[in-house]
Amino acid sequence: MSPPQVSISKLTLTGFRNYAHLSSELLPGLVVLTGENGAGKTNLLEAISFLTPGRGLRRAAYGEVAKEGTAGGFAVHARIETPDGEHEIGSGAGGSPGGEADSGRKVRIDGTSARSAEELLDYLRVMWLTPAMDGLFTGPAADRRRFLDRLVLTIDPAHGRRSLDFERTMRSRNRMLTDNVRDDNWFAAIETQMAETGAAVAAARREMVRLLGAKIELIADDAPFPKADIAMSGFLEDMICQQPAVEVEEFYRSHLARNRERDRAAGRALDGPHRSDLVVRHRPKAMAAEFCSTGEQKALLVGLVISHARLTGELAGMAPVLLLDEIAAHFDRSRREALFGILEELNAQVFMTGTEAALFEDLRGRAQFFTVANGTVTPDDAD
Repeated sequence: MSPPQVSISKLTLTGFRNYAHLSSELLPGLVVLTGENGAGKTNLLEAISFLTPGRGLRRAAYGEVAKEGTAGGFAVHARIETPDGEHEIGSGAGGSPGGEADSGRKVRIDGTSARSAEELLDYLRVMWLTPAMDGLFTGPAADRRRFLDRLVLTIDPAHGRRSLDFERTMRSRNRMLTDNVRDDNWFAAIETQMAETGAAVAAARREMVRLLGAKIELIADDAPFPKADIAMSGFLEDMICQQPAVEVEEFYRSHLARNRERDRAAGRALDGPHRSDLVVRHRPKAMAAEFCSTGEQKALLVGLVISHARLTGELAGMAPVLLLDEIAAHFDRSRREALFGILEELNAQVFMTGTEAALFEDLRGRAQFFTVANGTVTPDDAD
């Protein structure tokens, strides 16, 4: 049985990128946005990505997001339909006298200020796939960790906070190392925090890989998007599957203490979840993803996102909203048709962009179409 759908029924933007003001009524299911390059299609997806914790799909600073020349910052507001009724959620950053958005992000839910952006996850789960992610398997490990952390956060709302706590404590220890601090008590305290949060981050990533791997196993061997073998590469992740969490924490704490001088010489912590990697293999070809063709890598990535969407619906009790930027450009017609069919089966609201409406012609009558041009979004009458 499909999970309950959560959908955005109205999206309103103020001072966001190239949109001075926008208000669009939306339907559940598939939404297609077409227009020329630079028209603002990706900006719309980015706006929706601000309705979940984090810095959005471009990881942009708030000052970059606010429309140039405006002093009021930016705001993204959505009316959403959920299994328990209608809700209003919004996110934005206020403006400064100089015209740039300030550093404080504000979140409101049903007219009330939220304590943190993590509260948005009670109402909406959002996942995205963009052309910038096409190099995920050949790029640095940090990109794959960030991708995996987004997968975890979509299902486990606490993961964002524990990841930030680990980064904060690691930066504190790094400063102590570079400042040549020699106080063992200070180091012991910060390393205990690093061990606790670091082990928790590694455990959450390891569990996501396990759960996602089990979901991938349900894919047919002849599916249009190939099965992937996924694993974590990292010494904490290796230990977690063999030892209790408390023993992993103690090992990591002792490891950090033993290697202070080595880390001091490097100016940073050389071991921990910040050095782990997500390893992906193309199962039908028995080949590491980084050695596959560009098309094969794209198909693998789409398959991972689809499997994760199914997992999210099962564990979160709601289908996620998917943002798929330029998703159809690199697939032939048969694979596009297969993708569209799978997306419909997910019972999710899915936003897709493309420069050519012809790529989505098979969805006429099955999706809501919009034309995006010069900061405007117009319903496609041919739909």
